[in-house]
Amino acid sequence: MFENLQERLERSFKILKGEGRITEINVAETLKDVRRALLDADVSYKVAKEFCDRVKVKAMGQHVLTAVNPKQMMVKIVHDELAEFMGSQSSEINIKGNPGTVLVAGLNGSGKTTFSAKLAGHIKSKRGMKVLLAACDTFRPAAIEQLKVLGEQVGVEVYSEDGEKDPIKIAKAAVAKAKSEGYPVVIIDTAGRLAVDQELMDEISALHSAVKPTESLFVVDAMTGQDAVETAKVFNERLDFDGVVLTKMDGDTRGGAALSIKHVTGKPIKFVSTGEKMDAMDVFHPDRAADRILGMGDVVSLVERAQEQFDERQARETRKKLAKDKFGLMDFYNQIQQVKKMGNIKDLAGMIPGVGKMIKDVDIDDNSAFKNIEAIIMSMTPAERDNPEIINGSRRKRIADGSGTDVTEVNKLLKQFEATRKMMKGALTGNMAQRMRSFRR
Repeated sequence: MFENLQERLERSFKILKGEGRITEINVAETLKDVRRALLDADVSYKVAKEFCDRVKVKAMGQHVLTAVNPKQMMVKIVHDELAEFMGSQSSEINIKGNPGTVLVAGLNGSGKTTFSAKLAGHIKSKRGMKVLLAACDTFRPAAIEQLKVLGEQVGVEVYSEDGEKDPIKIAKAAVAKAKSEGYPVVIIDTAGRLAVDQELMDEISALHSAVKPTESLFVVDAMTGQDAVETAKVFNERLDFDGVVLTKMDGDTRGGAALSIKHVTGKPIKFVSTGEKMDAMDVFHPDRAADRILGMGDVVSLVERAQEQFDERQARETRKKLAKDKFGLMDFYNQIQQVKKMGNIKDLAGMIPGVGKMIKDVDIDDNSAFKNIEAIIMSMTPAERDNPEIINGSRRKRIADGSGTDVTEVNKLLKQFEATRKMMKGALTGNMAQRMRSFRR
């Protein structure tokens, strides 16, 4: 996400490197390159020009002219404008009502059905609310069955009616069921089409009027770039939706849609979807997105993901084992499983300032990142996992053969494990906390 734009903007800011102060000439040169970077990211010319004009006004302010570090000042101004263009701050979804009703609309192939299930799982897990999914896509073959499969994955009931072709009747019946059976939230998955046409608009408008949802979300494929923005604009003029969902953000390194939609439609981006897995969805934070575009990482999101997967009981057991020098390789294995639950490893690395850039060309995915480590640990005997110090040369050879690796990799893992154990024990004794306190001072 935003990878190409990040690289282009970094090159743009190099124009100011070594300059003693911001001037009209070096600002013009920098912004000319920034505008090209935005256009390459599939931002429309009109939006890119307005963005650069606003940055120029701020950059040429009297208080900026004497800036000690022109490059840092320009990065800050661009960062603030990026966040402003994308909405400044995250926007809450409105699910208050009896029941709260969310209408999900968009074009065919945009990922509405998958997102509907993801949103249901998100509301259920994050807010602890019971959710009913309404299968109102009666146009696409197998859409109802797909929603049922996805609903089962997130543990949410799906309401459908065999043979019924009228989505308004299905939606009304789903809302009635929610009221009578105590579902506080209903999510309505609607049909899409291959293009924006009158039939689609009439059907969506009629459904919207009949259900009167508390929240209307427009789902759009981020990979379509400027087309996504224009489609959102047309939908908004007819439907007056409350927010936008950008899907397939993992497949688009440009990010033009994210930069343009809020500015063009006036409606906030509320969620971004980054993969097919049911937990591959995030609330959209414009300021954090701006951080990532400028290579500053996104440590806040990383910490939030870690907290979601934090197992307090397991953490207590780990602390006890560390205190008694009983932390073994099986405990190390369990720690890896916790990390894997947090999401795609490359995406997580991109949240750490500077690290994403370092590994951008490394071929790494969820399955391969820890594959060899897991295989090596599982090829050990229980005694070896509990007491790694007993692993001599012959044992290392046996473990390597059993895991399909070589002795070098086994040695590397044992070395990594010992370093990790020492680091964790150091943190437990308070040394780490003390260093962090002195750093904050």
